[in-house]
Amino acid sequence: MEEKPALGLGSLVSSLRVVYKSGRTKDLSWRRSQLNGLIRLLTEKEEEIFDALHDDLGKHRTESFRDEVGVVVKSIKHTLQNLEKWAAPEKAPTPLVSFPATALVLPEPLGVVLIFSCWNLPLGLALEPLSGALAAGNAVVLKPSELAPATAAFLAANIPRYLDAEAVKVVLGAAEIGQELMEHRWDKVLFTGGARVGRIIMTKAAKYLTPVALELGSKCPCIVDWLDSKRDSQVAVNRIIGAKWSTCAGQACIAIDYILVEEQFAPILIELLKSTLERLFTKPEDMARILNERQFNRLCGLLEDHKVSRSIVHGGDVDPKTLSIEPTILLNPPLDSDVMTEEIFGPLLPIITVKKIEDSIEFVSSRPKPLAIYAFTTSEALKQRIVRETSSGSVTFNDAIVQYGLESIPFGGVGQSGFGQYHGKYSFEMFSHKKAVFRRSFLLEFMFRYPPWNDDSKLALLRHVFRYDYVSLFLALLGLRR
Repeated sequence: MEEKPALGLGSLVSSLRVVYKSGRTKDLSWRRSQLNGLIRLLTEKEEEIFDALHDDLGKHRTESFRDEVGVVVKSIKHTLQNLEKWAAPEKAPTPLVSFPATALVLPEPLGVVLIFSCWNLPLGLALEPLSGALAAGNAVVLKPSELAPATAAFLAANIPRYLDAEAVKVVLGAAEIGQELMEHRWDKVLFTGGARVGRIIMTKAAKYLTPVALELGSKCPCIVDWLDSKRDSQVAVNRIIGAKWSTCAGQACIAIDYILVEEQFAPILIELLKSTLERLFTKPEDMARILNERQFNRLCGLLEDHKVSRSIVHGGDVDPKTLSIEPTILLNPPLDSDVMTEEIFGPLLPIITVKKIEDSIEFVSSRPKPLAIYAFTTSEALKQRIVRETSSGSVTFNDAIVQYGLESIPFGGVGQSGFGQYHGKYSFEMFSHKKAVFRRSFLLEFMFRYPPWNDDSKLALLRHVFRYDYVSLFLALLGLRR
């Protein structure tokens, strides 16, 4: 892959600023044309996308459509339907004392923004935020992950064909290119990836006080309560498996990282997980492979601790030739082991038992705030406690990962799992500035707002103003007392 634009990164950024200052990206018709271009790209090049995602991660075409193509097309169509409303000025109330006056909140684009996407959803995590940045009227540089080279090359080759090639640039390359990009001034940076690189991004952004949004990983817990219905239990297990092994083999920031369950119900849950895994994953291509040898060795290393390996109750087989790891379930691995202190990001699922399911709340709240918390329960009291007593980017009851596909709610972390939210209107707002616009006439002028402060009469009038006590203000101005 070509690593640098022919004119260099400095010239690239300068050219984007020229395009942005021309004003064309602010026009709603331009924004719509870019969004429609993305839809055409995703529909006309669908087969090429499937091939690229298979090359990079071994994803089945159905998984690729579900998690990356279909969900992004749906999101962009939602944006197109609502763009005019989102971009319209919002009226704001004004105090009577300023009459006649109007106040507006006007969304305006930030300018030239930089988006770093990740390798696990290399198409979706590139085009979802890109669509929000374009909807908001920005010029954009997209830096795809070099760890998914086929998808990165696809984006670099096709985005200039479907979008405004002068206003949207794709820069390929390894980590040093990303660092060089951060040497330039941006109006916003969105980074999706790990905390280590996130710290580097923030450090470099400080040079220009560049605002940054970080979408990072975490250990997302799943609380599994006892479900009386046999059907409900099966549905819960289906959804747990889908959220752990069916999305990029667990290589997803919002995948279930570990399960908390009452110790008396753990054997039942494990047997149900085993039987369902055997039914759902009947051939190797049903699950994506591990990204590369480095990630494969990292995951295998988690299992090499003999205390961890002794906790395996299902799976554990690995194949370095195909970079595949069997869906693996661990029961009560040591809490101080790497598998329970680091984000797993792979097909290993620890199950931790608790005496009472309510104990899971303290377990979760005593650890860093996760990107998502999942809970399968019919207890409204437990649901309320989880919402009230824990902090996370999102909470989902009786399902998992599906919240990522909703445009009506924000996606993002809190604390160590990141900050900044996008999806739907929240993507538009992430890449917009809400400008306050206040208009007054010269009709009325109150001199009590200015010096000289000869006595307390002006103070008294100001008290009436700040209390919105306009009757007393009117009487005081007439020289009358209320």
